[in-house]
Amino acid sequence: MKLRNKFLYFVIALHLILTVLAYFLLAYNKFLFFGMQLLVLISAAVSYRLYRNFVRPLEILAAGVDSIRDRDFSCTVTKTGNDELDHLIEVYNRMIEQLRLERLSQQEQNYFLERLINAASIGVVVLDLDKKVSLINPAAEKILGASLPLTAGRPLIDKGGEPFNCLAEMEPGESRIIRFGGIRVYRCHKSQFLDRGFHRQFLLLEELTAEIIGTQRTAYEKVIRAMSHEVNNSVGAINSILNSVLDYEFQLNENDRTDYHEAVSVAIERNRRLGKFVENFADVVRIPPPNKVKYDVHKLLKSIHSLMNENSSARNIEWRLELSPHTLDVEIDVSQMEQALINIFKNATEAIDRNGFIIIRTCPNPKMLSIIDSGRGFDPYISSNLFVPFFTTKKNGQGIGLTLIREILMNHGFAFSLKKNDDDKTEFQIVFGN
Repeated sequence: MKLRNKFLYFVIALHLILTVLAYFLLAYNKFLFFGMQLLVLISAAVSYRLYRNFVRPLEILAAGVDSIRDRDFSCTVTKTGNDELDHLIEVYNRMIEQLRLERLSQQEQNYFLERLINAASIGVVVLDLDKKVSLINPAAEKILGASLPLTAGRPLIDKGGEPFNCLAEMEPGESRIIRFGGIRVYRCHKSQFLDRGFHRQFLLLEELTAEIIGTQRTAYEKVIRAMSHEVNNSVGAINSILNSVLDYEFQLNENDRTDYHEAVSVAIERNRRLGKFVENFADVVRIPPPNKVKYDVHKLLKSIHSLMNENSSARNIEWRLELSPHTLDVEIDVSQMEQALINIFKNATEAIDRNGFIIIRTCPNPKMLSIIDSGRGFDPYISSNLFVPFFTTKKNGQGIGLTLIREILMNHGFAFSLKKNDDDKTEFQIVFGN
């Protein structure tokens, strides 16, 4: 039973008793009876006044509790003129105003933080208390290739594969450098924050691709230019001397001429190959800016297919053209893109060796090219180093092919990746756009 009801029942019972007692006085003295009735009326009026003064603060408290429960901090109470009650009202109004200002400030901060996270170039992934994705900003969606509707409420490990498994394995406070698709490099940092007394984790994904590639390019350009300068100067002079020395063979005995000619010729040929070896490296740093024109990629692919089909047929490698019915017009440097695609197809053919297939698939929206081969694939170590300058797994390889592909595609501003699919097929994907 509420306190106000108890007080009301007590006052009513008390005045009923007084009224009954006054009735018994009527038989003895009617003046005492009327006097007693007057006192009862006065007492009832005073009790009602006291009841209102007693209940009013309770009503204010109840209304305040309801407002706080409903998170409505805009309602205030008007003063009544009662000093004690007005003091309570003043405290309540001050508290409600403070709560309103704090909520407004929190909403503004949350709105600013949300805008900041969405506009940030750094990927942000926030996990809930069960380590399931609760927020993923546009930068992280682009990096991970997964939108919030597809990942919300799911652990990162559910997505499977790299980089999700690697991100899920990280501990709070840990940082890692992770490669996506062999070319994109990201610094990933996992940390945590307090939310209502509980620790929640979040991930920051910062791209380092441009910085790392720029540093690598600067380093190997200096080395290659210096090496090319020294070797070419030496090779030219040495070959000139050797050709002069070769003229002296006719001054030798006929029995010695053959061995002499062969020895000097071998030295000249070896110098020529050394010069060609260095020239191959120099070609990588001498790639000019692309001279772009609008060109149908389908036409280029068919031309390359005609060029390489004979060699592929000899290895029993089938080419499957799955081209979109519409033309795929893209702004490219035709000669550079042809060289890059030839290198890609050559790598696919060498990976298959014999008895396999190459699927060439295009998509008009977004404009994209996928080259899928049934080759032997590669392990995670090779995958993470595929586009490291001059990295190779071939016995006598120089690692120039993939480096050349990387430079041409990056100069065009195209996104690309080389990955192993779930069906163990290797896919080289090029997205013709920024």
